[in-house]
Amino acid sequence: MTERLYLDHAATTPIVPAARTAHVDGMLKWANPSSAHAEGRAARAALEDARSRIAAALGWQHDVIFTSGATEAIAIGLGGANADATFIAATEHVAVHRAGARGYFLSVGVDGQVTADALAGRLGALGARQPLVAIQSTNNETGILQPLHQLGPIIRDAGGLLFADCSQSAAKLPLPDADMIAVSAHKLGGPPGVGALLVRNLDMLQPTGGQERGYRGGTENLPGVLGFAAAVEANRGWVERAQDLRTHLDGAIEAAGGEIVARGSPRIATIAGYRMPGVASATQLIQFDMAGIAVSAGSACSSGTIKTSPVLSAMGWDDGAANEVVRVSFGPDTTRADVYRFIEAWKRIKR
Repeated sequence: MTERLYLDHAATTPIVPAARTAHVDGMLKWANPSSAHAEGRAARAALEDARSRIAAALGWQHDVIFTSGATEAIAIGLGGANADATFIAATEHVAVHRAGARGYFLSVGVDGQVTADALAGRLGALGARQPLVAIQSTNNETGILQPLHQLGPIIRDAGGLLFADCSQSAAKLPLPDADMIAVSAHKLGGPPGVGALLVRNLDMLQPTGGQERGYRGGTENLPGVLGFAAAVEANRGWVERAQDLRTHLDGAIEAAGGEIVARGSPRIATIAGYRMPGVASATQLIQFDMAGIAVSAGSACSSGTIKTSPVLSAMGWDDGAANEVVRVSFGPDTTRADVYRFIEAWKRIKR
């Protein structure tokens, strides 16, 4: 039987060996890090060491609040920020839209990006004194990179805070110059059920009591945090190789009559959306799965539905075309042979 090919790393990446070992070893440190006895103090020391390691590996010099994942980090950041208005880019992950359901939308162009002029105009029109603006680093469906280096100064000039969901880019690309950042361990080879909210200054948030210096209640997931730290430290060098793979795949898809979502936009090397004209994405997923290949149609948090991707709709795609798109995403072990295998399967399905 042919070995299955996994090309859905944007949904979750298999735990890398170093993280698996650290996670298991962490289970031997079974004490509660908040306990005052010797066992608890040892667990606390391990937790704080991992906190420092994660910050150092990500190049972050400020506070790290551990959470159960990016969704909780987003909820804490958007729900507790000291802000008088919230603005959310139209192509954000569903977790951001849920956490900021009362926020104002920021539209994107056909390239999937928020423009500096549109952002400045929106902030100026509503006149918030301290707005919180949520714009992701990398889109989870298309891989489009937002120009945060251009947008951040506009937000700060307006007296606001920039919240960046970096679930798909952390440990793969440098962190943006943001005030709060959401990170997820299982997107970069760590265990599921753990993540972090990176905060430039804790005064930006309202404390809610409990652990994590009062900003997140609940016993800390020490084994998960240790696996998280090991995974962040293990992410080195492979993204450059992924760029070559993605470039090769883009060319092959176009040559075979397919369409690349946001072809001209800056995109992370690890995620791409491809349209197969005339073949519904649901049909493609079944055919790829039968061929032993795992891909997805949009976000894993919403791909069980039959709704058109709100990301593609925001970019101006009509329902027919949007419902012919699948997402391919690479991981540390993806090879050129894997890309060839996907291309051959894509050609067979298109016929």
